Amino acid sequence: MLLYLESKLTKEPIWYSLTPNLDKMSTEGVTFDRFYSAAAMCSPTRGSCYTGRNPYRFGITYAMKGRLEDTEIPITSVVKKAGYTTGHFGKWHLGTLSRIKGDQSRWGSFEEDPVRYYCPPWERDVDVSFVTESKVPTWDPLLHPGPIIIRPTDDASVAGAKGSIYGNDYFMGEGQTETENMDGDDSRVIMDRAIPFIQNAVKKDTPFFAFIWFHTPHSPVVGGDKYRAMYQDHPEPAQHYYACVTALDEQVGRLRAELSKLEVANNTMLWFCSDNGPARQGSPRHVGSAGHLSGYKLSIQEGGIRVPGLLVWPDKIKQPITVSDPCVTSDYFPTILSSLGIPLPDDRIYDGLSLWPFIDGKAKERTKPIGFLNKEAKEAVWMRARYKLISTPKGIQLFDIIKDAVSQHPQVISGDAVPFEERPDCEIDSFGDSGVNMFVEFWIEGVDDGKNRVGGDLLLTVFETLKEHGIEIPFPQREVRVLNEGPSIKETTP
Repeated sequence: MLLYLESKLTKEPIWYSLTPNLDKMSTEGVTFDRFYSAAAMCSPTRGSCYTGRNPYRFGITYAMKGRLEDTEIPITSVVKKAGYTTGHFGKWHLGTLSRIKGDQSRWGSFEEDPVRYYCPPWERDVDVSFVTESKVPTWDPLLHPGPIIIRPTDDASVAGAKGSIYGNDYFMGEGQTETENMDGDDSRVIMDRAIPFIQNAVKKDTPFFAFIWFHTPHSPVVGGDKYRAMYQDHPEPAQHYYACVTALDEQVGRLRAELSKLEVANNTMLWFCSDNGPARQGSPRHVGSAGHLSGYKLSIQEGGIRVPGLLVWPDKIKQPITVSDPCVTSDYFPTILSSLGIPLPDDRIYDGLSLWPFIDGKAKERTKPIGFLNKEAKEAVWMRARYKLISTPKGIQLFDIIKDAVSQHPQVISGDAVPFEERPDCEIDSFGDSGVNMFVEFWIEGVDDGKNRVGGDLLLTVFETLKEHGIEIPFPQREVRVLNEGPSIKETTP
């Protein structure tokens, strides 16, 4: 299905990519509808997957800065001790891969001092590697795509002649770069290495653990003609963006088909998420939408950190499940170890927690808050099940899940194009009998009546939202007592 929607205020089209395989995952396993990347950018989030810790604990707090220090315990080391073979395919982003030079698309410390920041996966208990230090084009990854869209905010890396060498290598080990079978869709190039790793593990009857970290849809965003043809009615930038997303989805389907062919699909835990929200600002294609959520990549507002979250494991998850409590990429580490019956190392603090109580329906509310910090933007977030406290240079704001729920109604006017003061809002109105009265404010087009009536919908939405988060509405109860009966009617004088 291909949908076209139109924003009522801006009249700007909002396109959706064809992703049948990811859609199928969402109907067969767990959908985390409040899933968060540990940071609003790539490197810190990826480190949280490896360590189960907040980026400010393991020291990678910004893209292309720092390294995964030797003092950290990566999940690959833990599962390898348990008998698993390990692999990492695609983007690495946790240190340099060469002592000679840093990735040419990087900047700052990595490029200037590759020896100091040397930290390849093969020195972090990864048995098989096929990795890049950072980004590559999403089509023909070793070749420069040439100018894409020339705008003042564009990344300088998009300048150059089409077909020239991009400058970033795929590494398989110390000084070992790959140049064969590197044309076409980069997601396919990555999966061409991941699948043989899985095949070999199954052939040897060895349990396997793999990170498959696609570059798509990170810039430079380039779509192949086959996939662009699916979006021929789109503007040219959107063709490329959604084409490469569909190509990625195709590889997800290919992976699942191979797992089934190898007869290991039922007992394979398969996760899917993103490392941050859409990179609309400064992105060469200037495409990507966070929908009704505020903010984009680099912002720790919802649009910068709230990402898709899916899990399929047929042997353990027999029916579709939705988890609405906030979850984060730091949760991968303890959740996976819990699945294997491996306790967390007890010599450090872990910010993630096992998600199985939420999946099993035994947990009603997250016991560990989720913290986000962006020192460069002087922003901080502290999140509980219902509330999110945001501190910015503009002040401190308390965002309520009710506001987010109301914003998702199709007739409610919301999104980045709407002035802040006109977006849905929720605040305390007064204190009532056994409860707190909340005032919800929103705008719609037209009158709230007839076919356009949304008030009743939103009351049900608020009710269900509170119910999902284990918050009971305290309906008032009154007790009537007769203190003095007095004379009966028969005894009174007319």
